Amino acid sequence: MIQPHLEKEKFYWSQGWKFVAGIDEAGRGPLAGPVVAGAVIVSSEIAENIENTPEFKLIRDSKTLSARQREIAYEFIVQNFEWGVGVSDEKTIDRINILQAAFLAMKKAISDLKKRIKCNPEIILVDGRSPIPNISMRQESIVGGDKFIFSISAASIVAKVTRDRMMLDFHEKYPAYGFAQHKGYGTKNHFEMIRKHGLCEIHRKSFKLKVQS
Repeated sequence: MIQPHLEKEKFYWSQGWKFVAGIDEAGRGPLAGPVVAGAVIVSSEIAENIENTPEFKLIRDSKTLSARQREIAYEFIVQNFEWGVGVSDEKTIDRINILQAAFLAMKKAISDLKKRIKCNPEIILVDGRSPIPNISMRQESIVGGDKFIFSISAASIVAKVTRDRMMLDFHEKYPAYGFAQHKGYGTKNHFEMIRKHGLCEIHRKSFKLKVQS
């Protein structure tokens, strides 16, 4: 199992840059619900005190954690680091496509983060190949960054937990679809419920052909 590290953040801190933000999203693939982005800044002062703690070791790519582990890691992140969240709902996804909606969620997460730190991040570490379009801040795109860049791993957890909590709320509103179990992803049960009940309000209508396949 890959354990993320702070080497990338430390490099930028050594250049005199204080506000280094990792960013990642959750929810590109599901048939229903929003895409959510998280942004996290780890300060150099806090980093010195957490690198050898169990909580630090728990923070890694959200996909490698259990739901319980993600909740524990999420609470540690929001209590100790600066963070922000951005959401693009299913209507936005249908209107501008999932990739652009994911970028929009990232921009919203950065804006939320800016409100908390009262200034712009100095550099954005983005998970994936593509930088966020049309933002003025310096960026570095890192393929697989959610696996080995600590601040991106933390952002992946913020995004995933936030989205999962939203899908639990949607389950209460649309209990027939089982959103509490599959979180909107295209599981066998989800497809069966769509065939039985049709699409509900939060299904991504632009994914319709995929749903009907």
